[in-house]
Amino acid sequence: MKFVMCGLWHVHAEGYCATAAKYGEIVGVYEPDRARREAFCQKTGYMPLETVEQMTLCGADAAIVTAATSEHTELILALIEAGMDVFTEKVLALTSEECLRIAEAVRRKGVRFAISFPHLCNGGIRALKALCDSGELGKINYLRYRNVHTGASRDWLPPHFYSSKECGGGAMIDLGAHGMYVAHWILGLPVSAKSAFTRACTNPSANEKNADGVEDNAVTVMTYESGAIAINETGFVSEGYPMILEIGGEDGWAEWRGEHVYKTVNGKREEVPFLPSLPSPLDSFCMGGESDEWGIDAALALTRMMELAYGD
Repeated sequence: MKFVMCGLWHVHAEGYCATAAKYGEIVGVYEPDRARREAFCQKTGYMPLETVEQMTLCGADAAIVTAATSEHTELILALIEAGMDVFTEKVLALTSEECLRIAEAVRRKGVRFAISFPHLCNGGIRALKALCDSGELGKINYLRYRNVHTGASRDWLPPHFYSSKECGGGAMIDLGAHGMYVAHWILGLPVSAKSAFTRACTNPSANEKNADGVEDNAVTVMTYESGAIAINETGFVSEGYPMILEIGGEDGWAEWRGEHVYKTVNGKREEVPFLPSLPSPLDSFCMGGESDEWGIDAALALTRMMELAYGD
C-alpha cells in the first residue's frame, strides 16, 4: 500500500508513520506548519506536501490522519472524496454533526475507515469483555476505567495539547477517550453524563502552556437505560497509577490491572487467563483489514460521549 501522512500535530504522528512504513510506502507528508513539515521531512527523507490538493493527488491508497482534531473534518472529507482509505487519531471530530458528514462520505464512497482504539486490542480487556458477554457476572451494572499519565505534571505534553480550540478540551477528550470507547464497547451509549474537571498541576511550565485553562484532572460519570453506571477517570497529573478496568454485575465482578485479570463469583476469587491480544487498529488497517470495533459507528459514539461529558 501507499500511504500519505495527513498532519504532524499529534504526539503519535512519528510513531504511526514508522508503523505504516513497515507495511508499505510513505509517498508524502502533508503538514500546514512549514517549520514542523520541513523538520520532519529532513529527518525522515519523505516528500513534503504543502497543500491539501497535493495531498489528495499524491497517489496514495490510504491516509493516516494525525492533524489537529479541529481540522479533521475538512481534511478527512477531502481524503475520502479522493478515494483514499482513512485511519485517524481519536476523536474523529469535535461534534456529532461533523462526524455524521464524515460517516455519510465513508458509506457513499465505500472506503475503509478505522479510528485509533488500541485498548480494544488488549488481551486483558478482551478477557473482561468476554466475561460480560458470557453472562457469568449477571446483568452488568457498574464499570470503572482509570487511565492517567504525567503529561502535565512532568511537562512533556506539547503546548498545543492544551488548546481548547484544537483539541476540544483537555484530559478527558484526549486521554479519557480510551475509557469512553471501552465503556461504549461493553455498555453501549449512555443516556446522561456528569463530569468533574479540575486543574491540579503544580508544574509552572505546564501551567504556562495551559493558557486556555483546560482540565488536567477529570472524572465523568455516565448513566445507562439499563441502570448501569460507568465511571471514567483520567488526567495528566498522576505518577505510576496503573490502568484499571473494573466491572460489576448482579452475580459477580471482575477486574483488570496490568498483568492480571481476576473474577469473583459466588464469593470465589479466581484468576482469568488473558485472551490473545489483537494487532493494533493501525497495524490491522495497514494490512488491509477493518473492524466494526473501531469503525465509523464506534467513532460516532465516542464523539457523542464526549459531547455529553462536556455538557452538550
